[in-house]
Amino acid sequence: MDNEILFKERQRFKQWWLWLALLGVNSLFLFGVFKQVIGGRQFGDKPMSNSGLLIASGITLIVMIVFINFKMETMIKKDGIYVRFFPFHLKFKFYAWDTLTKSYVRPYSPIAEYGGWGLRKGLLGSGTAYNISGNQGLQLEIKNSEKLLIGTAKPQQMAELLKKLGQEKL
Repeated sequence: MDNEILFKERQRFKQWWLWLALLGVNSLFLFGVFKQVIGGRQFGDKPMSNSGLLIASGITLIVMIVFINFKMETMIKKDGIYVRFFPFHLKFKFYAWDTLTKSYVRPYSPIAEYGGWGLRKGLLGSGTAYNISGNQGLQLEIKNSEKLLIGTAKPQQMAELLKKLGQEKL
C-alpha cells in the first residue's frame, strides 16, 4: 500500500481527578432528583424546582457523556499527518509534508503555553494545541505561519519515525 499508516495513536482523557469531579457533580444532582422529585422531600435549604433539578441533572449527564466520547487520534502516513479531536472534528485534518516548515517532537508546558489540555489556543503566539494529557507533542509549523502542537503519549516512537521518513524539520 502506498499510503499505509506508519504511526497511529488514540488518546482519551484519563485524569482521575477529572472523572472524580464529574462523578461527584453527577452523583450530587442524581441524589437530589431521587430525594426531591421521587421521594417528595426537599433537597437543601433553598431547593430548586423539580424541573430545574431535572434540567441541571440532564446537563451534567450530557457533559459527562461528552467527556466520555472525547478522543484524539493521530496518524502519520507517507503523505503527511492526520489528526482528529472528536467531537470537535468529525473528519481528520490533514497536513501534507510539503506544507510544513517545521515538524519535530518537543516537551511543552500545557498550562503555561496553552492554558491547559483539550483543544486550546496558545498564549503569546504559540499557536493551537490538541492535547489530552502529558507534556510531549509534535510541533508543526505550516507555511502560512500557523503553529499546531499535537500531544502524544508516544514521543520517542513519533520522533524516530519522523527521522526515518526524513521529515524531522527543526
